[in-house]
Amino acid sequence: MGVDGEGGGDEGIRRRGCSCSKDDFLPEESFKSLGNYVRALKETPFRLKDRILTRSHDSTELHEMKARSQHEMKKTLNWWDLMWFGIGAVIGAGIFVLTGLEARDHAGPAVVLSYVVSGVSAMLSVFCYTEFAVEIPVAGGSFAYLRVELGDFMAFIAAGNILLEYVIGGAAVARAWTSYFATLCNKQPEDFRIIAHSLPDAYGHLDPIAVVVTAVICILAILSTKGSSRLNYIASIIHVIVILFIIIAGFSKADTKNYANFAPNGARGIFKASAVLFFAYVGFDAVSTMAEETKNPARDIPIGLVGSMVITTVAYCLLAMALCLMQPYDQINIDAPFSVAFEAVGWKWAKYLVAAGALKGMTTVLLVGAVGQARYLTHIARAHMMPPWLAQVNGKTGTPVNATIVMLTATAIIAFFTKLDVLANLLSISTLFIFMLVAIALLVRRYYVSGVTTMHNRIKLIICLALILSSSIGTAAYWGLSGEDDWIGYCITVPIWVLGTVGLWFFVPHARAPKLWGVPLVPWLPSASIAINVFLLGSIDKASFERFGIWTGLLLLYYLLFGLHASYDTAKASEENDNDVVGWKKMEEGVVESESGVVKATNNGSANATAS
Repeated sequence: MGVDGEGGGDEGIRRRGCSCSKDDFLPEESFKSLGNYVRALKETPFRLKDRILTRSHDSTELHEMKARSQHEMKKTLNWWDLMWFGIGAVIGAGIFVLTGLEARDHAGPAVVLSYVVSGVSAMLSVFCYTEFAVEIPVAGGSFAYLRVELGDFMAFIAAGNILLEYVIGGAAVARAWTSYFATLCNKQPEDFRIIAHSLPDAYGHLDPIAVVVTAVICILAILSTKGSSRLNYIASIIHVIVILFIIIAGFSKADTKNYANFAPNGARGIFKASAVLFFAYVGFDAVSTMAEETKNPARDIPIGLVGSMVITTVAYCLLAMALCLMQPYDQINIDAPFSVAFEAVGWKWAKYLVAAGALKGMTTVLLVGAVGQARYLTHIARAHMMPPWLAQVNGKTGTPVNATIVMLTATAIIAFFTKLDVLANLLSISTLFIFMLVAIALLVRRYYVSGVTTMHNRIKLIICLALILSSSIGTAAYWGLSGEDDWIGYCITVPIWVLGTVGLWFFVPHARAPKLWGVPLVPWLPSASIAINVFLLGSIDKASFERFGIWTGLLLLYYLLFGLHASYDTAKASEENDNDVVGWKKMEEGVVESESGVVKATNNGSANATAS
């Protein structure tokens, strides 16, 4: 793919090198002068309407967006690399830290069922991601998929939460790394942390080791994607050996009496734990961002994504069972549960082996996360929703150096201050929200194509999606507000969900068939993914939602002041959107006249905004 394009808006981007001038960050017309910016702010309602109604195209994401990075990412990965990336990305702090926390505080030995529930939800999301990644193999992952199907504005809201997900996830793993390092050194985690009494307790346990580990990972992620793959491959093999040891040795020391009180807090405890333990499955979406560097996406991505998730889910369930069989759930150590459990059954030497294996696992999680989050940020910057300086790909290494450094700097800062339990809950909200949007986008992709879907079928699609979403939200709200034995509300919400899904199945014809690989049992699997993700959201604590609300508010403020105007200018300059249509079809191509510009259709349907 070359970098010489006709879009005038791209020329400035492609001429820039590695300088740090104003044009590297705010090159768009709206920021050329104070007067331009004031005019842009006055047009905010019109521009916002345009961006809400704008949908990108597969070809735009695959070609034009990639050209904005100056250099191509190198296609060096196959399904074997992706599978080990998936295992390395997922099996880490979640299983080695949160299992003990949730078993002791919420689920008891039934934590294995919590892993089953969150595993089913993750697997459904994997199917949705896989279809998109095969057909739109770009570094943007879910951001690119949502831009194509739900529009620019929803893609940006998701993008902000994607970035939050990766920063928080990396920070949580980095802090967990310190906990297991302390165990390996026969110390307590707090021995390696600095207690700042002037700060709130949730933010006053400063962790310098987490910062050092993050810095090392940053260097590795910058050097080479293939090199990162090899390192991940070797570390993951060692990690799998340690996991097999934990499972076999744990079952050999099993005491079935520890399962006597299987679910001390009932179903509510199981689902509350499941919502938090979803954190343990976070990471597979990073594999989808590597589609741009995959040799044969149609073959490699389904095998890599689905295969790694099946292996991970089975391993999680067996590990959770082994832990709770070795030690009573109320005696489990929340910082290093597996290491301390082996010490409790008389195998003190084994705790060092477990701690070393956990460290290797968390190192690969950090590495794969660093690779994935940088590629997300790169594609977001290609759309100019973030400064285009972040979209640059280094010609020598073939990696997005600027995006990697920025993301891991943010990760290190959060890891330095914030405790694990705060991070895990907030991460789960962001992740479940994004996965829900991707499932909705998959249904839109299958059932709605401009020029193919009739107005009548479009209305039926909207009604069915509204029924699925409203019933899922109703089920989650009823679960959160009702008592343990209440069930009447489910007799209303569940049939409505079934009605919405059946309506899609019987009454709305497919507008598009997958070209290479498709999600089976559409619309049932995507609809179930929406329902489960929303339900798990309803099990997360109020404080986490408040933090999520604050973050979303900050995102909107940034978008209205900068991101909206930058992406609007870029879209118009690069002729990204078709404007020979009106009314509902604007949802396909994104057309809204502003007060200061008129929209003119070109021969190929692309739009040019010219000053009046």
